[in-house]
Amino acid sequence: MTIAILFKLLGSLALLIYGMKMMSEALQKLAGPSLRHVLGAMTTNRFTGILTGIIVTAAVQSSTATTVMTVSFVNASLLTLSQAISVIMGANIGTTLTAWIMTLAMADGGGGVSFSVTDLVFPSFVVAMFLIYKKRHRIVGDFIFGIAFLFLGLGTLRQTGVDMHLGENPAVLDFFASFDPQSFTTTLIFLLLGGILTMCVQSSAAVMAITMILCSSGALPIYQGIALVMGENIGTTVTSNLAALSASTQARRAAFAHMFFNLFGVAWMLLVFHMFIDAVCGLVGYDVTMTKEIAGQEAFMANAAKLSVVLATFHTCFNVTNTFILVWFVPQIERIVCYVIPDKKRSSKGSSEGASHLQFIEGGLMATPEISVLQAQKEVTHFAERMQRMFGMVVSLVDETDKKEIQRLMEKVAQDEELSDNMELEIAAYLEQVSNDHLSDDTKGKIRSMLRQISELESIGDACYNVSRALNRKREGREEFTPEQTEHLHEMLRLVNEGMARMITIVAGRREDLSIDLSRDIERDINELRNTLKAKNIQDVNAHLYSYALGTLYVDIISSLEKMGDYIMNVVEARLNSSFT
Repeated sequence: MTIAILFKLLGSLALLIYGMKMMSEALQKLAGPSLRHVLGAMTTNRFTGILTGIIVTAAVQSSTATTVMTVSFVNASLLTLSQAISVIMGANIGTTLTAWIMTLAMADGGGGVSFSVTDLVFPSFVVAMFLIYKKRHRIVGDFIFGIAFLFLGLGTLRQTGVDMHLGENPAVLDFFASFDPQSFTTTLIFLLLGGILTMCVQSSAAVMAITMILCSSGALPIYQGIALVMGENIGTTVTSNLAALSASTQARRAAFAHMFFNLFGVAWMLLVFHMFIDAVCGLVGYDVTMTKEIAGQEAFMANAAKLSVVLATFHTCFNVTNTFILVWFVPQIERIVCYVIPDKKRSSKGSSEGASHLQFIEGGLMATPEISVLQAQKEVTHFAERMQRMFGMVVSLVDETDKKEIQRLMEKVAQDEELSDNMELEIAAYLEQVSNDHLSDDTKGKIRSMLRQISELESIGDACYNVSRALNRKREGREEFTPEQTEHLHEMLRLVNEGMARMITIVAGRREDLSIDLSRDIERDINELRNTLKAKNIQDVNAHLYSYALGTLYVDIISSLEKMGDYIMNVVEARLNSSFT
């Protein structure tokens, strides 16, 4: 019997964790783009940032997802670290909704009420099963499955707690009774225990559920239970900081700000621990002084049944109060975080090696499937900007006469060409890793679009390199272009540069605000100029205005520039035909 109950306990915890994960991922798929836009638009000050954190976290049921999304915006320079801190504060408040969901799910329909929320679990499975077979509603079906698994796990966990008779088990009661609830040492022990358990199971929700079961059964006194809850708050931030070790400086700063927020909250809470808990208990109507011996078994258990509400209320009050205290000191928190985690020292090695490091794609905390797409798109934009700078160096080579400067530019173009190869492979590898997760069709389309974009951007790098080599061969031949050739070449470079600038605007922008028409007009002008110049080149060579060899080099450069225009247009089409906004 003991083994059966143990497996039932572990199985219900597994259902709970899986349900939370499935529900959170489905919500991110349903509302990911909208939530990203809300996060970017609603953080004009620290108070709207907090509100945004609350809304987003309550929606996706994951403070970790909100934190990752926030760090993504910081890395993309769309949010400052100060704004990110306020959003993380709001995320801490938003995540308290999970405790209230658990309180609702653990209600047993007592007190004359025959309905329990767990009664909806199996009808929900039936509805979800039909939805997942409909392509348009599959994600909604996943969400319903997730919330049904969540409630089933919580309901089974509650019933398992009842079957274990924890409130009547002498060994359990004696164990908890061995700790003095008024002792500061006891509070620290349970606080540490809550943190360790959360790090072990990687889910503060699971530890919260266990705490609710222990308290509502009458086995765990409220003071130790709340100490466990405080430990859970710290444990979940330790997990985030460990995950962020391999991430960017801004990611580690945001994770540390989350830890600082919770550590500060626990510190002041320890000073007013019993007084604050007694106030919460009074608010809920729980009698802290009631004992089984004096009140009797039935009255004691009825009083203990309120403890899940006490825990949820404390969790909310604690985070709201902590946010109210710290919201006035966001700039100071930012300075502390930046002091503890300074900027990484720039590489003293060669420019190629220093430049080959991707700016927005990092490991650790960043690797959340739906939200990682934003990171990848910012890296694609960064890739496009690098190709634009590379093209600028090619333009400089056309008129440059200083040998040392020419040599420097040639070496830099060669380095950037190699860099473009590496960036394509690194971004593609990252997208491949993200695509291994369960993604929405919309996100899969975004990934296909980005894979095409980076392939075309790498081709732009190749074309730039080819033009630079052709210009170098022309110098080695010691024959210069005629003034008319130079003028036409500059006209072609100007058109390609216009196309490149438009491409950057489109890659970095939102597709519904942009049009492909201007890019098509530029590409048509490039093609027409290419045809005109090739025809004129034949006439000029036949008229002996310059040598056949110089004419061949000239046409090679014009053709490479025209191909560059095609690659630019392919990037634009891939971006605007995708659903990424």
